[in-house]
Amino acid sequence: MKATTRIKSYLREFNFVMKGLLSTDHPVLAHVIPMRRCNLSCTYCNEFDEVSKPVPLEVMTRRFDKLAGLGTSAIIISGGEPLLHPEIEGIVERIRHHGMLAAMISNCYLLTREKIRRLNAAGLEYLQVSIDNVNPDEVSKKSLRLLDPKLRWLAELAEFKVNVNSVLGAGIKNPNDALVIGKRAVELGLTSSLGIIHDSGGSLQALSEPEIEIYHQLKRLGKKGYTRLNYFQDSLVHGKPNKWRCRAGARYLYVCEDGLVHYCSQQRGYPGIPLEQYSREDLRREYLSKKPCADYCTIACVHQVATLDFWRDPQVLPAPRPARPQQVPAMRSLYQIEQ
Repeated sequence: MKATTRIKSYLREFNFVMKGLLSTDHPVLAHVIPMRRCNLSCTYCNEFDEVSKPVPLEVMTRRFDKLAGLGTSAIIISGGEPLLHPEIEGIVERIRHHGMLAAMISNCYLLTREKIRRLNAAGLEYLQVSIDNVNPDEVSKKSLRLLDPKLRWLAELAEFKVNVNSVLGAGIKNPNDALVIGKRAVELGLTSSLGIIHDSGGSLQALSEPEIEIYHQLKRLGKKGYTRLNYFQDSLVHGKPNKWRCRAGARYLYVCEDGLVHYCSQQRGYPGIPLEQYSREDLRREYLSKKPCADYCTIACVHQVATLDFWRDPQVLPAPRPARPQQVPAMRSLYQIEQ
């Protein structure tokens, strides 16, 4: 990344944080799905299908225009696999048109050198690459062996920040793979992060002692920065709850491919209001509402966004409904720990 690009990025991040601190009446981050279909089928994932068509660019444009109208500071696009969308560069350009930070989560199987250049030109600012193991297995094909060439291209060509996310927990055969992946990311000048997977019944289980040791080693890897607001994960790795104020539905929005607003990827169904109808009254209600799923929440971006408001505005409204993991078969969650 060029020095001038890096300085501009730091300034935009500073403005992002200051806006969030100075006002509570806008979404800080919206997670938007332009493509539910995925080119892979990792067994732990419940966020993809094999048939959905891409959301048309004109529809995505209206959604970004609405989010900008609500004052949204940043957008994450994922899926499914967002690189399957034939107009992904146009999506990034529309986000940047409104001055919002533009980020993407991808398995990067479809990444090429030319695609990196086109994402540079579109204005992408952050990319998270998901890698689950060193060698592919029946759980996941997102392996370091297959994706290492893509990481080298990104280290060479990307004018945006790149983070590599690995995983620990249920279904992962070789926990040490996460450490290997993290070290490789740092070796290439990228950042590393860690996710923890729920078990097949959707319950958060404490990590084993070897996994906890790997977790602590990964925390010590790489660079430090304001986004590493990961105080919450220390309780979760031991299977203990966190006490915090989840601002999902207000400061964090999850907008599915159908254009409905949800708490997050793992609590789809509420509030379930079409984005075009979402109002500042909705934002305020959810800002002040307790969330029944918060104690064991593993969604890092929701935790990180909530850090801006942890010191103010107690949530005085009751939970609008009970948590419903049983309604999403074999619910599993990931949370990000940036390093």
